[in-house]
Amino acid sequence: MRPGIALIGRLVCLLAGIWFVCSGVPTQAATTERIVVNRFSGVAIEGFDPVAYFVDGGPEQGTAEFEANLWGAVWRFRNEGNRASFLAHPDIYGPQFGGYDPADIARGVTIAGNPRFFVISAQRLYLFSREANRDAFAADPERFLYEVGKRWPALQDKLSQ
Repeated sequence: MRPGIALIGRLVCLLAGIWFVCSGVPTQAATTERIVVNRFSGVAIEGFDPVAYFVDGGPEQGTAEFEANLWGAVWRFRNEGNRASFLAHPDIYGPQFGGYDPADIARGVTIAGNPRFFVISAQRLYLFSREANRDAFAADPERFLYEVGKRWPALQDKLSQ
């Protein structure tokens, strides 16, 4: 195929709103909901087990065998114990701010966090859209949380239920 034809084909796909189908780009998280989920499956934090961050020290993929539905999202876990812990204390184990990046919230925007860029601070899980945000937050979480506290209520009101 000639480069000009390929470019026109991609532009048509983009204009048709189906870029992800035409290009093979993986699905992305919805950033208009209160909880960041995959827009097609409804799975939160890309299927990673939120309890694993605390008990295993990092992200571990959950399975469809151990799922729970909460807050309009599907949560996956590695085992029944992690599932039960999450359901007993979702406010502790669930990512803060619905999985949105607190560094971006502090700037006044909602951008989905990446489950691979995380910090546990004051026994709470925070996800970040990029490593630089994670590192800046880890250096001074109180400063970011102060700014987030001022901006999050208004931003949250703009997100869908």
